[in-house]
Amino acid sequence: MATLEGCRCRNNNSILYSILKSDSLTSLPSTAAPASLQELRQQPCSCGSTRRRGVLRSPQVTCKAASAVLVKTLRFVKNVPCFRELPEDDQLMLIRSCWAPLLVLGLAQDRVDFETTETVEPSMLQRILTGVPDRQSEALAGQSSRGAAGVSVVDIEAIKAFLKKCWSVDISTKEYAYLKGAVLFNPDVEGLRCLHYIQSLRREAHQALNEHVRLIHREDTTRFAKLLIALSMLRAISPPVVAQLFFRPVIGAVNIEEVLMEMFYGK
Repeated sequence: MATLEGCRCRNNNSILYSILKSDSLTSLPSTAAPASLQELRQQPCSCGSTRRRGVLRSPQVTCKAASAVLVKTLRFVKNVPCFRELPEDDQLMLIRSCWAPLLVLGLAQDRVDFETTETVEPSMLQRILTGVPDRQSEALAGQSSRGAAGVSVVDIEAIKAFLKKCWSVDISTKEYAYLKGAVLFNPDVEGLRCLHYIQSLRREAHQALNEHVRLIHREDTTRFAKLLIALSMLRAISPPVVAQLFFRPVIGAVNIEEVLMEMFYGK
């Protein structure tokens, strides 16, 4: 993923490559090593050894809106009779796999927009080359674990692209309901006991969506395809990213899945 990208330099003639390829820094001539390291500190990596990340510009406002959408999302799931008829193990697995895409669908339906501020987090390589002390590295790592470092800009752009796609298609309330059904009943989740039944429920959701579109939007022959494209864009949005962006700023390092289970089952 983009968030794990570091320096990509592979130039065999670069000083950095020579240093990393050597058995140890001590194997370099004593007069050459300091000059080489000094030169590396002064010259930025040609490929850019920083990771672009973003944080919410107004976390209190956005997180409050996301929390309200989460409550609506879980209420929607509870009100789906076919879902409550599934074994509890299947319910748990489906909730864990679908809560994030359902939440983002809810953000689109409620037209919750958000702004982010970009930050630049030094890569581990950059910290080494610029001589960041260990205690500062530990502080940065601790800051990141609390969510202060935000999420990858690439992941933020994926969420924003999905929201814009939904808004450009102007999805109706019924269409959102069918899309949520298709997301909820995900047969690709491993370990499901009622796999074939869940597969049939997803097919029914797609079929109902298609019939609705053909009935209401007869003149728009591409609308169903546009909705499926929007649905496919949700695959690029992971639960950890959604939790980090929309909930970590207010709940800290609390396990979001535990919160979901308490909200859904009242445990």
